[in-house]
Amino acid sequence: MKWQPISRTHPKPDARLRVWLIDRGSLTDRLVAQSDGEFRVEVLRQQWGRCRYDESRALGIAPQERVLIREVILHGKQQHWVYARSILPARSLQHSLRYLKRIGTKPLGSVLFNDPHLRRGEIEIALLQADELPLKTSGASWGRRSIFYLQQQPLLVSEVFLPDFVKQLG
Repeated sequence: MKWQPISRTHPKPDARLRVWLIDRGSLTDRLVAQSDGEFRVEVLRQQWGRCRYDESRALGIAPQERVLIREVILHGKQQHWVYARSILPARSLQHSLRYLKRIGTKPLGSVLFNDPHLRRGEIEIALLQADELPLKTSGASWGRRSIFYLQQQPLLVSEVFLPDFVKQLG
């Protein structure tokens, strides 16, 4: 997968999905609204390990640095809408941010966007093939990622809009 700014992406995503990809606000809030409140988070895995090389480069950390990898499905109206993968470096989870290790099924987005000092880096997008995702999907799916800075500590969040979500956009 090749993450890049939306202005340099080819092919371009459909206009209906593009507005979701470039939105800098809380995806969680938008999904809750889109699902008429029928929203939930399913944790696929959350474990310590090493991230992919492109993720370590984006975060500016060594490839062997220990990170917490959190993968979830965001469900709307009982459908798989978004696959999200978050990379939280161990050094970002110290002191007042240790609670991020234990958020369970609470959406990470609701935690991030409730912090008044949150900063978000540039949004990059990519067209991911079905075999690049840890769940069965049909065809390619558009995703986005960006680095969030919470108390000046970096966290990488990637979100992939799954076929069920794209279908309901109309």
